[in-house]
Amino acid sequence: MVTTKMTAVFRNPNRRQVATDKVAEKLSSTLSWVKNTVSHTVSQMASQVASPSASLHTTSSSTTLSTPTQSPSSPSKLSPDDLELLAKLEEQNRLIETDSKSLRSVNGSRRNSGSSLVSSSSASSNLSHLEEDSWILWGRIVNEWDDVRKKKEKQVKELVRKGIPHHFRAIVWQLLCDAQTMPVKDQYSELLKMTSPCEKLIRRDIARTYPEHNFFKEKDSLGQEVLFNVMKAYSLVDREVGYCQGSAFIVGLLLLQMPEEEAFCVFFKLMQDYRLRELFKPSMAELGLCMYQFECMIQEYLPELFVHFQSQSFHTSMYASSWFLTIFLTTFPLPIATRIFDIFMSEGLEIVFRVGLALLQMNQAELMQLDMEGMLQHFQKVIPHQFDGGPEKLIQSAYQVKYNSKKMKKLEKEYTTIKTKEMEEQGEIKRLRTENRLLKQRIETLEKESASLADRLIQGQVTRAQEAEENYLIKRELATIKQQTDAARAKLEQAESTIRELQHHRHWHKCSSTYNEDFVLQLEKELVQARLSEAESQCALKEMQDKVLDIEKKNNSFPDENNIARLQEELIAVKLREAEAIMGLKELRQQVRDLEEHWQRHVARTSGRWKDPPKRNAVSELQGELMSIRLREAETQAEMREMKQRMMEMETQNQINSNQLRRAEQEVTSLQEKVCSLSVKNKGLLAQLSEAKRRQAEIECKNKEEVMAVRLREADSIAAVAELQQHIAELEIQKEEGKLKDNLTGLTLSSTFGS
Repeated sequence: MVTTKMTAVFRNPNRRQVATDKVAEKLSSTLSWVKNTVSHTVSQMASQVASPSASLHTTSSSTTLSTPTQSPSSPSKLSPDDLELLAKLEEQNRLIETDSKSLRSVNGSRRNSGSSLVSSSSASSNLSHLEEDSWILWGRIVNEWDDVRKKKEKQVKELVRKGIPHHFRAIVWQLLCDAQTMPVKDQYSELLKMTSPCEKLIRRDIARTYPEHNFFKEKDSLGQEVLFNVMKAYSLVDREVGYCQGSAFIVGLLLLQMPEEEAFCVFFKLMQDYRLRELFKPSMAELGLCMYQFECMIQEYLPELFVHFQSQSFHTSMYASSWFLTIFLTTFPLPIATRIFDIFMSEGLEIVFRVGLALLQMNQAELMQLDMEGMLQHFQKVIPHQFDGGPEKLIQSAYQVKYNSKKMKKLEKEYTTIKTKEMEEQGEIKRLRTENRLLKQRIETLEKESASLADRLIQGQVTRAQEAEENYLIKRELATIKQQTDAARAKLEQAESTIRELQHHRHWHKCSSTYNEDFVLQLEKELVQARLSEAESQCALKEMQDKVLDIEKKNNSFPDENNIARLQEELIAVKLREAEAIMGLKELRQQVRDLEEHWQRHVARTSGRWKDPPKRNAVSELQGELMSIRLREAETQAEMREMKQRMMEMETQNQINSNQLRRAEQEVTSLQEKVCSLSVKNKGLLAQLSEAKRRQAEIECKNKEEVMAVRLREADSIAAVAELQQHIAELEIQKEEGKLKDNLTGLTLSSTFGS
């Protein structure tokens, strides 16, 4: 009970000084009888008052002692003065317990859940002499923090390495990271009212944070709720980082030590001042730097293990990334991880490098005998339970590791240079990929253009074939019209000769009464009709000539006469085959009609012979069947002719398609040649680019060498100037010494002569 009240006192900043002095006085008066009852009380009370949370934290102290008020034999052994002192302590504790401000200084969530690292049951255990001294010492450090931090920083680091008492851990962590007075603390309540875009991710991962701990394992419990609040508030304050997996373990450990507002402030300072923000950024550039530095340390201090990791393709990030992201909180049990976190609050990420290398040194022999899967199992199952007895051995081994800050900064510069080069190479690769994509798009465009040109060419060829067919028809019509014109001219000439003869006869027979006027009129009408027909034929001839001229102009506008001639030949052949097929079809149809007419006549002849003898009826039936067979045969022949016609059409179409395919293949071949030429040009450009880079690298090397030579010459000149200045100074000193000697000589001479 006394220990519990003392915890409340030390957590209340207003009562801390008074409580420390009172506790020091009271403990000094009760120290004598506590030492006498230690051995008896430990064996009796260890099994009765130890809780899971108490046993979790007893690793940081060697023994646990019960308080005087809980020892059954203490009243009989205490003097009246001691009893009065204890009564006063109890009264003071009751006053502190009723103080609302003191109650607010203690984390309500931690008291209600009973899941802090040292629970109320562990607070009821007795303190050993070392623990009493540690409490007094840490109470003084907390009260005089500013002076102690400035004057005795090394001693504070040594004390932190030995472990911070649990009841002081919350205030000491806040003091170590300077998180007591922060403006962001006033914004916390307002941040909880806002909505964060990371809420779903935070809700999803909360159940995975300390799933076996009583404070967090129940769904929608107080622990999960305050953890959600802190993570949500930080995701709103730092929107660049937002929420990252692994940070919830750090926040959970803080919530096990202090209220959520204080935990939020401490986490904010850790993210800003302890490199955690760079670790949790989406790019995780700082994690890559830590992996590079840690791998270089392994290569330097554990070369055999480094070679084994390389041979097994066991990368550093496969086992060490969680060490840096969670400060070993997901690797070790909470008591050990909390001790490491104490040192992290004091010294930063250096302890992670030290502990990580110490772990590898202690497990090198086992790891050298395992393959990649075995090493993963070893890191996950064996290493976390190697230090269940206490972290002192691990911390001692960690501080035997050589850690050189200057070398780490040098490795950081090397890593930055490597990443810069990688970024430049990635930019160059990205540029080349962009050019390649543009070239592919250009090739696709050219292919589309070639396809459209091929379509236009085929369409032009089809148009030419149609025009050639029209030309052929017009020429045939023109030939027919010419024949008609020639015949009309011949008739006209014959009519004119007849007219001349008639006129000649008329001239000789003017006075002949027997001349037939009707015949003359008829001849004149025939002459007029002949001239009209001649005029019509001449008009038609002119029209046909105009059409022929237009078609010839159109034909002259289209190139590739060989293709046109070939298409014309193909078209003529197709037309001839079509004409032959049509003629054969007409002949078959005519045969079918003849057979049908013959059958009808046969039926008409035999219609009146039904009463003939049976033999004649049988003959007539056979003749009818014969005729029907012939009809079916004729029909099948007609169908065969049609099928042959279709086959001829399909062959013609196949020939046309093959010609088109051949032309398309030629065009594709030409396009492929163009693509090859473009690829050759691209290779040439890439070769030129690599040559230019090589030249640039050579020039940079030469420039660096020249700069180094200039710097060396400057250093030599500076050294020579310094030597000259030193020589001048020596000469001046000698000169002064000479003057002093002369003065002394003069003084001695003057004193001699004066005497």
